[in-house]
Amino acid sequence: MLGKLSHFLYPLLGLIAVILVVHGQDQTGFINIDCGLPPNSSYNEQTTGLFYISDATVVDTGESKLLLEQDRGLNPQYVWYLRYFPEGKRNCYTINVTSGTKYLIRATFLYGDYDGQNKASEFDLHLGSNLWDTVYSNNTIKEIIHVPLQSYIQVCLVNTGSGTPFISAIELRPLNNTLYPTQMGP
Repeated sequence: MLGKLSHFLYPLLGLIAVILVVHGQDQTGFINIDCGLPPNSSYNEQTTGLFYISDATVVDTGESKLLLEQDRGLNPQYVWYLRYFPEGKRNCYTINVTSGTKYLIRATFLYGDYDGQNKASEFDLHLGSNLWDTVYSNNTIKEIIHVPLQSYIQVCLVNTGSGTPFISAIELRPLNNTLYPTQMGP
């Protein structure tokens, strides 16, 4: 009897352990920005326990939009809002970091037909003055590993004339400098 029970019990215990590790992980140095979240707002995301803050202190342009309820129910909380940039060619987030620390930087884009146009946008994503990537899809994630030489980074959305740039979330994770070697050293 115990043998049959353990066949089901051990995977369940493993799943519980994974959930506890995610919720109990050290978030030191993590930066989680929910783009478009109202100023002075923050929350712990339900499935991961990660702490998210509003983008109001790191960007001073653009407009905020809450996705329709049907789109919110299908997605994690950190993409329920987005910030879009109908004005200006280049709009940037300025985020304080620790210079010389290697970061995984993730930008998330979930369109959710926030503007009622049901139309794909295409725009450039820059890290500082350098092209990081082009956003072709309305539902995508872009990642890069970067070692900032200054105490801040700029994540910029550049309008290329093919739709309004928008962004849902920016996340930064400090990495152990000996992992993921770069061309510029550890």
